[in-house]
Amino acid sequence: MKFSEDNCIRRVQRIAEYQFGRGIGTRLITDECSVIHSRSGDVRQILLNGKHLVTLRAHDGRLTLGLEGATRLHSLLPAPLYRVTVAEPFQEFIKKGKNVFAKHVTDADSQISPYDEVLVVLSDDTFVATGSAVLSGDEMLSFKYGVAVKVRKGREEL
Repeated sequence: MKFSEDNCIRRVQRIAEYQFGRGIGTRLITDECSVIHSRSGDVRQILLNGKHLVTLRAHDGRLTLGLEGATRLHSLLPAPLYRVTVAEPFQEFIKKGKNVFAKHVTDADSQISPYDEVLVVLSDDTFVATGSAVLSGDEMLSFKYGVAVKVRKGREEL
């Protein structure tokens, strides 16, 4: 069954509500967004003014954030929600898309679970990258080795 563009947007908004919290869906994914479908007709990506907000993962139905979507989410969610704070000396590597290691994490939202989409920030809440958590927020602070966040996209322009 094919869904209208409007129904597709509503569906992804509900997923964003589930994943990031009440009130986020319609603020992150607005009615001005457009939908890219896979060859099979499933929703694959959501764009706003041609910029990638989110991708709908086929294997679990959750959202991954594009750089534009992560930037918007950063402005919508108060700190420390979904944030992993890293030491400033490592920001240049992370901005280029390198992974965040546990030993570089100075703070993390304790509600983060593995596979959650997260925002990588500096101590002043400057957004530097987005990616997927490998460890829980508490584990990121406890461990001194290993990958904490698989970075998908860094903000090289900062």
